[in-house]
Amino acid sequence: MARKLVVTVDSCVLTDAHRAAISAAAAANGFSAEFYDNDAAGLAAASDAEVLFGSSAMLAAAASHLKWMCTPSAGVGHLTAPGTFASHEAVLSNSSGAYGVTIAEHILLVILTMLRRQPAYNEIVSRRAWTRDLAVRSIKNSRVTLLGTGDIGRTAAARLRAFEPACLIGMNRSGRPAGDNFDRIITEKNLDSVLKETDILIMALPGTAQTAHILSKDRLAALPDSALIVNVGRGSAIDRTALEQELRAGRLMAALDVFEQEPLPEDDSLWTCPGLLITPHVAGNMTLAYTADRIVQLFLEDFENYCAGRPILRQVDRQLGY
Repeated sequence: MARKLVVTVDSCVLTDAHRAAISAAAAANGFSAEFYDNDAAGLAAASDAEVLFGSSAMLAAAASHLKWMCTPSAGVGHLTAPGTFASHEAVLSNSSGAYGVTIAEHILLVILTMLRRQPAYNEIVSRRAWTRDLAVRSIKNSRVTLLGTGDIGRTAAARLRAFEPACLIGMNRSGRPAGDNFDRIITEKNLDSVLKETDILIMALPGTAQTAHILSKDRLAALPDSALIVNVGRGSAIDRTALEQELRAGRLMAALDVFEQEPLPEDDSLWTCPGLLITPHVAGNMTLAYTADRIVQLFLEDFENYCAGRPILRQVDRQLGY
């Protein structure tokens, strides 16, 4: 009897070519592959699956025979709570390495949008006016700090380097080097002093207990006037109340793609907050064809590793949260 692989990656992400590649890899390794349009549709089939390629905690809770779950997302916070998995044998992996390109491009988009005053110019042209003299800023000669030096951080740094910032500093947990595009790597113990000299702060951190409110009220206050904050990691990393106070005072600017509560409620005060660009968690959307291709490629690489008894390269430490 064939072993069972259940795939519940959204049907708008997987192409026929993706499904064919996954089916071929499954058959070559003695698996049958079953495809469902979403997690809910595949819930019943998950009960006797050995491998799951999907993102929902309800799948993990239903799969009592599960040995490996790969989520197409990079974030795994919804899958790390004790008791999430029905199977004690199950290991979890993510698709870290698929999102660097799309999120790096989003980071550049929102930085340039804010520094070049595009929201203000949008309002001007909506009135069919012809004002041309708004003061703008540049990434060139700006002091940039990037929290998180994984795939997203490194990819963003490579693109930012072409804009000739005055300095580009990265922060990670260990202080390990992260490639040639950073001028310096720090750990959190050095963050307070670095923030005082940061014009653009980019946050690409996972959602863990250690990163919760890492950008606290005091650290927000340490940023120079007119500093720009870009958050593409997790909304929990920022003290939202303190940030809103800074924005409404006109001291800081921000571009936020992630929030502690999503969707952001219609009556949330952030919708009308000055100096803020809101995007609805789209920086890492799978709608970019390259991203979808990469997600499938990474899954197939680790599927071959799993079937051959080799380590899964993107296995998540559920205690650390990444």
